[in-house]
Amino acid sequence: MDLQQLTRRHFFKNCAIGVGSIALASLLADSLGASPAQSKLPGPHFPPKAKNVIYLFMAGGPSQLELFDYKPKLIELNGKPIPDSYLAGKRFAFMDSTFKSRSSLLGTRRNFARHGQHGAYVSELLPHIAGITDDIAIVKTVATDVFNHAPAKLFMNTGSSQFGRPSMGAWVTYGIGSESRDLPGFVVLQSGPRGPRGGAANWSSGFLPTIHQGVPFRSGTSPIVNLANPAGISREMQKETIDGVNALNLKRLLATGDPEIQTRISQYEMAYRMQSSAPELTDLSGETKETMELYGADPAKPSFANNCLLARRLVERGVRFVQLYHTSWDSHGGPGENLEKDFELLCRQVDQASAALVRDLKQRGLLDDTLVIWGGEFGRTPMGENRTSTGRNHHIEAGTMWFAGGGTKPGIVVGETDELGFAPTEDRCHVHDIHATILHLLGLEHTKLTYRFQGRDFRLTDVHGQLIAKLIA
Repeated sequence: MDLQQLTRRHFFKNCAIGVGSIALASLLADSLGASPAQSKLPGPHFPPKAKNVIYLFMAGGPSQLELFDYKPKLIELNGKPIPDSYLAGKRFAFMDSTFKSRSSLLGTRRNFARHGQHGAYVSELLPHIAGITDDIAIVKTVATDVFNHAPAKLFMNTGSSQFGRPSMGAWVTYGIGSESRDLPGFVVLQSGPRGPRGGAANWSSGFLPTIHQGVPFRSGTSPIVNLANPAGISREMQKETIDGVNALNLKRLLATGDPEIQTRISQYEMAYRMQSSAPELTDLSGETKETMELYGADPAKPSFANNCLLARRLVERGVRFVQLYHTSWDSHGGPGENLEKDFELLCRQVDQASAALVRDLKQRGLLDDTLVIWGGEFGRTPMGENRTSTGRNHHIEAGTMWFAGGGTKPGIVVGETDELGFAPTEDRCHVHDIHATILHLLGLEHTKLTYRFQGRDFRLTDVHGQLIAKLIA
């Protein structure tokens, strides 16, 4: 039969795809892991406190000693050598045992003040975040295992420093799905001069079904590359093409039961729906002047502020996990990365919008259901690092993160470090503990959220992780 004479009816008949087969494929979807909304999900294991997550990832590792961890003794001992007992057996990215100036302490030049009912210290660099201290929980003793950027970001996102593991957003959508039909369950937004080190591996689905992969959105009216139809292709023509491709995929799905084929079908249809939903999402013209001013957002200029506003709009539309990356907080003291003007600029770029997001979610009644997370991949050393100017090295012993909403206890500080800010003296919170607690807030028991791969049951927390009880309301 000539290809041009092949009717749609003949096509479906010859492909053995009829209404019954399509209905069968739909029934099979539950057992094949078709989509987060349709799959037989592992969780929730118990009633959740949070429904959504917005993770503000400060890529590069912001210095907690300039922002949250006020150490008068460190200021007093500025320029003095740190006792050898602190450094024994420790490893640093650029300060090994042969680095002659590794032991010189660096006191901050920033002014700190107490804020909120519980008197949490916040520096002058974050005046807007200082204004929401009664709504956030500051964790000052975050510890990790990895001191170089790419593997440390992977560790913070996936619980492993190795490529190929699922990210936290992928685990969450695998565990409890997403309420959005027209947008991905896991969305990534980026701002700053470059993307985070480690790239797409930070939001990978790893060995989980690829439908759980994070989807990066760009700023502007075209958030996803190649989402719009080419010139001359109408929406009707596009739909007919998708229907035809899906018919072929359905035939293969019925023959093999491969869940990745069902993922492919779901993603084709999701992309089709997103041709309408994504431009509407990124069109900020409907936001009030007061809201735009609250965030400091400007639709004409891509920014962290715009992305914070988009994050709120995404969770309003049922997206489960939204992750924002802002670079670069790598304050070693080299060109573009000093603790003076460069650090001040970074703080200005994120301070107002971070606080605005919490305030906006709260006034809309969304904060109770939305967990907001702020932090980087590690902290910074109390010792200085001298390059073209003064900076700080990577530090895995102690860093600071803060959390808001989603069942966390507001207005508290969890953990304390020693007088130099080198290591925790109480309530050490390891990355695995952070992950276990986030999953718990979402109604997921971290030891039960597993996926069998290559003969082993994997989980986000590996074989570790304890709940941070003080963080949970």
